[in-house]
Amino acid sequence: MSLTKSILKKAMPLPKLTGFERYLFIGPHPDDIEIGAGASVAALRKAGKEIAFLICTDGRYGTENLDQGLSCDALAGLRRQESLASAAVLDVADVRFLDLSDGGFYEDEALLRGIAEAVSDFQPDVIFAPDPAPTNEVHPDHLHVGRAAGQIACFAYNRGIMEQYGCSPAPVKAIAYYMTAKPTGFLATTGLIRKQIGAIACHKSQFPEGSAALKDVETYLRLRAFENGLRSHHGTAEGFRVLGSAQMHVLAEFGE
Repeated sequence: MSLTKSILKKAMPLPKLTGFERYLFIGPHPDDIEIGAGASVAALRKAGKEIAFLICTDGRYGTENLDQGLSCDALAGLRRQESLASAAVLDVADVRFLDLSDGGFYEDEALLRGIAEAVSDFQPDVIFAPDPAPTNEVHPDHLHVGRAAGQIACFAYNRGIMEQYGCSPAPVKAIAYYMTAKPTGFLATTGLIRKQIGAIACHKSQFPEGSAALKDVETYLRLRAFENGLRSHHGTAEGFRVLGSAQMHVLAEFGE
């Protein structure tokens, strides 16, 4: 570790994820929040925290496991219902939808405005979103949503900029990126993986009951939880690339 990074980490420590009250989880598609951070959602709700979901796209092109005769509009409606059922498993009642088209067929301005409106309305302390900077991620929706969430998190406090989106400022103190290869913060999830899998199983259009896909996801999540548990000295855990307001720009050493 460089001397500069070592000093910065002591002078400006990353925020502790459990130290807040209000959390907005942003998903590019229905099911992404559950796969990326579902056990953490369950842990935070168990601790009495306030949580809202924002699902940015409608998943209308997720037809891989479906009869090709199903229309995109019908699939989008089905996936909305699956999202509500899945959120209920995790004890989350506040679920919001931007209804942008799956596959990147939307303008960046619409995505930014939709996220800004949700942030302004819910007033979260922490935003969770997919990491927009892993070397292997190429899905445009994941990249666009991660970048847009970071942009709004950075400017949420700024009244002038938020007013450009027709919104009021919000006291966002951190962003936590899920689906990351470089976690810097962890949430203990011991005993909650089964609930996470149960939430994912509600997305039957993507993971039919008893399917190999569902089993593969469960295996991956259990391995990931075990590895993050070892890193964080918990039984199991989920890891996030965390940035507090002080680390969101200029201080590149925090990303090394």
